[in-house]
Amino acid sequence: PWFQYRPIFVTNTRIEEGVKFWNKNRKTLERAEKEFGVPPEIIVAIIGVETRYGRHKGGYRVLDSLATLAFGYPKRAKFFRSELEQYLLLAQEEKLDPLSIKGSYAGAMGQAQFISSSYRNFAVDFDGDGKRDLWNNTDDAIGSVANYFKRHKWRPGGKVTTPAIVGSNHIKVLVDKGYKPHSTVADLRRRGVTPKTKLNPDEMGALIELKKLAGREYWLGLNNFYVITRYNHSPLYAMAVYQLGQAIIKNRKQSLQEG
Repeated sequence: PWFQYRPIFVTNTRIEEGVKFWNKNRKTLERAEKEFGVPPEIIVAIIGVETRYGRHKGGYRVLDSLATLAFGYPKRAKFFRSELEQYLLLAQEEKLDPLSIKGSYAGAMGQAQFISSSYRNFAVDFDGDGKRDLWNNTDDAIGSVANYFKRHKWRPGGKVTTPAIVGSNHIKVLVDKGYKPHSTVADLRRRGVTPKTKLNPDEMGALIELKKLAGREYWLGLNNFYVITRYNHSPLYAMAVYQLGQAIIKNRKQSLQEG
């Protein structure tokens, strides 16, 4: 539940480290936003959630992880067999030793934790050195995350999510529709959902329910919120990325004012 999930990722240390990562890579983040339309706080938060800004990239041999899941996990064997094939092609294309690459227990790699198919399709050589290196090259990691979101239809300048007030007994029906935008803001208003910030009535949204220690809180997930879930298919993940990013912005502004 959200009240247990949020404290894992939205922490003071992760916020402070995010500010340092942003300041250190400011020019690259600005260039990524200019080229791909994705704001720095989203890119920073993704890398912060995934690998603590590149520090924890995984210690499992990717070949072992993917082979084990491909042939020893029937529930998702088809997916991981495909990823194993993609991994071997990736190693060939990028001239990598397939026996030495380390990643997560599920085969995700580098600072951005791309799976093999995502690496092949969305990783970019953002510093122009002729290699797409998501392990050691932070420029490539930043550019690749931005490219991933652009290719999944991120809307530059668009809102991600906003808190909402619910005043209907039929909220469960809307929550059960899922987190992919399915109704206009105007229609959601008619059904008892009032966003706390001004939104275009024609914008599509979905009602997100988060469990607090006592009670519930509600948000409207918009297009860009759904795009974040393309990175990890979880509304909790998307909300953690969003809130971490917002906290990093706030902390960074304060530190700049104080400095």
